Amino acid sequence: MENDSAEKQTGFFKKNPVLKIKEFRSYLAVRFGLIFALNMQITIIFYWVYHITSNKLALGGVGLSEVIPAITFSFFAGHFVDLNEKRKMVLLCLASYILLGASLFTLTTPFALDNLGVDYTLYLVYFFVFCGGAIRSFMGPSMFSLFGLVVPRKHYANATSWSSMAWQTGSVLGPLAAGVLIALDGITLGMGVVVAIELLLLIPMLSVGVKPILKKEKEPILQSLTQGIRFVLKTPELLGAQLLDMFSVLFGGAVALLPVYQKEILMVDEVGYGILRAAPGIGALITLGILAFLPLRTNPGKKLFVAVGGFAISIIIFGISKNFILSFAMLMLSGMFDAVSVVIRSTILQLVTPDHMRGRVASVNTMFVSSSNELGDFESGVMAHWLGTVRAVVVGGCLTLGVVAVTFFSAPQLRRFGFYEEEKQDEQKEE
Repeated sequence: MENDSAEKQTGFFKKNPVLKIKEFRSYLAVRFGLIFALNMQITIIFYWVYHITSNKLALGGVGLSEVIPAITFSFFAGHFVDLNEKRKMVLLCLASYILLGASLFTLTTPFALDNLGVDYTLYLVYFFVFCGGAIRSFMGPSMFSLFGLVVPRKHYANATSWSSMAWQTGSVLGPLAAGVLIALDGITLGMGVVVAIELLLLIPMLSVGVKPILKKEKEPILQSLTQGIRFVLKTPELLGAQLLDMFSVLFGGAVALLPVYQKEILMVDEVGYGILRAAPGIGALITLGILAFLPLRTNPGKKLFVAVGGFAISIIIFGISKNFILSFAMLMLSGMFDAVSVVIRSTILQLVTPDHMRGRVASVNTMFVSSSNELGDFESGVMAHWLGTVRAVVVGGCLTLGVVAVTFFSAPQLRRFGFYEEEKQDEQKEE
């Protein structure tokens, strides 16, 4: 038994020491469960909106409804997160998500649709998605700041891989579960399951202890708000990574158009839609599983550019595909490349951000992420409306390749970035 224990200690757990931290395991449970529930929710919303309107532009409206508050509220969210206790902030955001989920569940009932009609139902969907974007602008910085308080700095790279794996697992299973539940009993059941999961997440969250507030001195709010933006602008490797992510996902995102591919191009059922929606997450999960055993340690900057370039090519091939298996494979491959990109960008963000500025810098990151994902959904809907679905996806993939080329030559600090160098600098500072 002692030999087995020693073998585990020098094998898997030696490479993944963060899994021995109880609070980090609770953090992973909350991260997985919330992403699972929110991916179920948005998958159902996209499916529902397209099937009650048959309007591609309405899909873009869903993305726009979330990006406006996510960017606007992020200017203030980081300031309040840095000044408040992080566990309390996460619990408040979780409670808000539960209330939002219950509202959407009520809206999806046949009684609500019959009495409100399609137009008013769509307006309320946009309103609730807007509220979700506002909640996310606080949840993102709160979870990012809590991460730094439950994980020792020397384990950030390892913890980021597991955090990303939890996120991607939820991204995979959420859409799949949504597709299955839609096929079984319609959208109302799916929305009810979302609320139930969010309620259960209160259990692991309450097991995390109260954390110290690292930024106790108050300063003028405008000064505080601009510090996070100034920090990102003055950190070339971080700025380059964020811009690369923002523009690649803005132009290369095709997920919002999957209901169109499902219904008009690939012609598959609701389960097929759920499988396509989950394909990027499946690819990402495979990659993150590999990274748990073979961590990304050398030349992360250069690998970031290769990963985003591979993502763009995968999206182009998906755009022109009319075969379900090829489409699934390309979406899965795009997720594999994106997983590498996520781990590198997240680790850069964790390593270069001072502890007392985590909320504000994470808010700036939320603005980048929100503008890329949700504006990407809006851009996809508008481009598909003007150019047609296939042309919109292919043009977006080509633009992403252009972004990779421009960033590669204009951000030499990102190309040369290394995890080892940053960790050595941290050790020298501690000494």
